[in-house]
Amino acid sequence: MTNNCQVVWENCLHIIKRSVPPQSYQTWFEPIQPVKLENSVLTIAVPNKLFYEWLEENFVQILRNTIFQVLGKDGRLRYCILNNGAVPKPNASNNGAAESLAPSESPMVPGTFDIEKIKDPRIIPGIRRDKVVSNLNANYTFETFIEGDCNRLARNAGLAVAKKPGGTAFNPLFIFGDVGLGKTHLAQAIGNQIVQQFPDKLVLYVSAEEFTNQIIQAIKKNDVNAFVNFYQALDVLIMDDIQFLSGKQKTQEIFFFLFNQLHQSGRQIILTSDRAPRDLEGIEDRLISRFRWGLSADLHAPDLETRMAILSAKLERAGVKASQDVLEYICYNIKDNVRDLEGIMATLLAQATLMRREIDLELAKKAILNFVKSPSRGITMEAIQNLVAEHFNVPVKTLSQEGRKRNLVVPRHIAIYLCKQLTDHSLKAIGKAFGGRDHSTILYSCRTVQDMIDTDPTFRANVEELEKKVKMSLSH
Repeated sequence: MTNNCQVVWENCLHIIKRSVPPQSYQTWFEPIQPVKLENSVLTIAVPNKLFYEWLEENFVQILRNTIFQVLGKDGRLRYCILNNGAVPKPNASNNGAAESLAPSESPMVPGTFDIEKIKDPRIIPGIRRDKVVSNLNANYTFETFIEGDCNRLARNAGLAVAKKPGGTAFNPLFIFGDVGLGKTHLAQAIGNQIVQQFPDKLVLYVSAEEFTNQIIQAIKKNDVNAFVNFYQALDVLIMDDIQFLSGKQKTQEIFFFLFNQLHQSGRQIILTSDRAPRDLEGIEDRLISRFRWGLSADLHAPDLETRMAILSAKLERAGVKASQDVLEYICYNIKDNVRDLEGIMATLLAQATLMRREIDLELAKKAILNFVKSPSRGITMEAIQNLVAEHFNVPVKTLSQEGRKRNLVVPRHIAIYLCKQLTDHSLKAIGKAFGGRDHSTILYSCRTVQDMIDTDPTFRANVEELEKKVKMSLSH
C-alpha cells in the first residue's frame, strides 16, 4: 500500500503543480508526505498545525478537486501531523474530501517542543548557538524608562505584563506612538524584566522587517517548517514596528497563524507601531481585529518636565551633570523626539570631553544647532516686551510689575509666551526679565496662553499677529 499511496500523491502533485504558483507549490506541497491509502482515503502527513490550517484556509478547493480527479467521487483526504519526526497518527474523521483535523488530535501544540532540537532561523549556517538568544538590549529597562503623563498607562501595563506574561488581559499589548517616544525601549524593558524573573521562558525581540526577511530565507531554503516550529516554541514574542508588515501578504498570513497559536496557548505577544491599530494601512482586517483583543496603549510627546527628567537621567548615567538653565534650554528646543535628546547628549559629552570644559549654556547652544532649524533667532526679550506693550497700549514697565487686572495680566502672559517661543533664553532668564518671577510662574503663563490659543480662535489670531510683528521687526 505504501507504493500505491506514493504513486497517488505524485499524481495529485502533478495536477496541483499546474494549479498553484511555483513558490506556493514549493513551500506548501513539496514538504507533504503520503502516509497510506485505504478504501479511496489518502492520508498525508503535514509538518505542523500551521501547515494544516494554511492548506485548509487557502488550498482546500484545489485539494478536493485533485482528490476527485485521481481517486474518483469516493476519494477522501485525511491529514496527520508529524510530531518532531515521530510516526504520524492519522486523523480518523470522515467529514469531507479534505477532512479537518480536530485541534485536540494534534500533537503539535505550542509548549510540547524540545527546544534543543528546534532550529533558530536567525543562526548563520556554520555557527553554533546552544541557547535561544532573546535579541534584547540590556540597557532598555524599566529603571531607565522615565515615567510621565505621556507614557504612564503604557508603562504600567508593561509592568503588569512583565510580572505575569500571558496571564493578564493585556494580550496582545499593542504600544503605539510617533517616532522617538520610547516604544522600543518599553517593549524591550518588558522582555528584559521577564527574562530576569522567569529565566526558563523563551523571549524573543524581532523587528517586523527582520521577521519578513526570515520568512523569505525560509521559503528560499524550503525550511518553513523549522521557522514555524521555532516561533511556536516561544513564550513571549515582541515584534517591533508592526506597520512594516503592510502589503506583505505571505508574511501576514504566516504571522496570523502564529499569532493564533501563541495566543490560544497563553503565550504573551507584545507589538509596537507608529500608529493605532485602526489607522494601520495594508494590514488584513483579521490581523487588526486581533491587535485589538488586548490593550492598545499610546505614547505621547513628553511634556517639558518629563523631557528634562529624561535628559537629566541620561546625563547622570553618563557621569555628567548639567545646570537647570542648560536642561531647560535644550528641552524647550527639543519637544517631540526623545531620540533627539539622546543625540544632543552624545554631542554635549563629545564636545565637553574634547574641549575639556563643563557643559554650560554656550556649549548647549552650539550642540543644538544640528537638531533644530533655528533655536536662536536673534530676537530680544526687550523687543518683544516693547511690541506687546505697544499692541495692548500699556506701559512696558507694567509687564514686569505685580498686578492681577486683566488688561495687564493678558499682555504679560503673551509677552512671556512669545519670549519662550521666539528666544533661546531659559525659564530663569525670562523670569528675571519679568520682575524676578520664578520658573513655575513662567510655565503657568506659557500654558495659559497655549490653552487660550487652542480654544479661542480670536485670541489665537491676536497672538499670531503679534508673533508676525516681532519677526518683521527683526527683518528691519
